[in-house]
Amino acid sequence: MVDSFKGILYPARLPTFHRVPAPESVTDLVQWFWIPEWDVEPGHTSRQQLIAFPASNLVVQKDLVEFSGPTTRRSHRNLTGRGWAVGALLRPALVPRFTDNPGSLRDAQLPLPLADLQASVSAAMSGTDPLERRQRAVEAFTDWLVLESPEVSEEGLLANAMMDMVGTCTDVTRVEDVAARLFVSPRTLQRVARKYIGLSPSALIRRRRLQEAADRSRTDPAADLATIAAELGYTDHAHLTNDFQKTLGFTPSTYRRSVVQDQAGSTSSR
Repeated sequence: MVDSFKGILYPARLPTFHRVPAPESVTDLVQWFWIPEWDVEPGHTSRQQLIAFPASNLVVQKDLVEFSGPTTRRSHRNLTGRGWAVGALLRPALVPRFTDNPGSLRDAQLPLPLADLQASVSAAMSGTDPLERRQRAVEAFTDWLVLESPEVSEEGLLANAMMDMVGTCTDVTRVEDVAARLFVSPRTLQRVARKYIGLSPSALIRRRRLQEAADRSRTDPAADLATIAAELGYTDHAHLTNDFQKTLGFTPSTYRRSVVQDQAGSTSSR
């Protein structure tokens, strides 16, 4: 089972959030759909901070549709008022449908004129029953993808397999490990990663490891950080700390303390 909170730095701050598996008809195109809904008090802001795995997303909101490129650092969104989003975490094979250079969209969002997709998803999300509107929104999104997306190529399937392996196999620590298991050369993986993801295979491996370290630090506060570093393939505790500091802007110890404070604050406010 996929951890719904992995990559979310402060789950206690989340609005209503649901992750929906991709229907079988689009499993080569979408990893899953994610649907947050929020109703923030007037004058307040809910900041959602992420260390997302660097895939691309296609996101529908009430007033726009945007393609969100791969991230290279901690990202955040400030939520105000009342709203929703229906996002599709794209598999690499679908990315060329929206851009021929995903690397140019790192840490960026590109608005797209997809009025038909926006209209159908918005109509679904206008329903009053929460479960039914989410199901209808995913169905509308899926129908659009099936109609609009080209057939997946063998190269696209290779890109999907590379992303799956890097994202789930914790013993994969080098590009050569991935290449050997997929029976291709490291150079082929480099080329495919540039075309379909926008980041190098090495960058994907580093991000997966950092995401796992953040998740372990949050969910197992008693675990020794040096032990976590060793289990995830870091040279030592200092290596883990440097990776945290460079990408997230704080150390693992600081992150742990802030999570505890955040959880305490969330509990006291209920």
